[in-house]
Amino acid sequence: MAFDGTWKVERSENYEKFMEALGVGMMKRKLGAHDNLKITIQQNGDKFSIKEASNFRNIDIEFTLGVSFDYSLADGTETSGVWTLEGNKLVGAFTRKDNGKVLKATREIVGDELVQTYVYEGVETKRFFKRA
Repeated sequence: MAFDGTWKVERSENYEKFMEALGVGMMKRKLGAHDNLKITIQQNGDKFSIKEASNFRNIDIEFTLGVSFDYSLADGTETSGVWTLEGNKLVGAFTRKDNGKVLKATREIVGDELVQTYVYEGVETKRFFKRA
């Protein structure tokens, strides 16, 4: 599958403003801007296994498309949500457990990059990954 592989973040757009909208404190925002995130994705049919490794945490995530699961953001915010596949794009919607607000996410392959887009409270960020 196109998403399979290991991806390392190369650059981000509007990431600090996005983290601020989420309520992440200034120190964590400054550190988060340099997290050196690496994502390893394995897809088997409608099942995904994702390993996220950064300067701050390592986490393994498994989910099935269309099935709700719990996920903790890097700052500890608890969410519940679901990923679906729309064409060649992974589309996620995650509801924060603390305030009920929705974080929307997409992952898609554009050229030779994995582009991850998040939208929360009208603030959008994009993170661009290259194959490691």
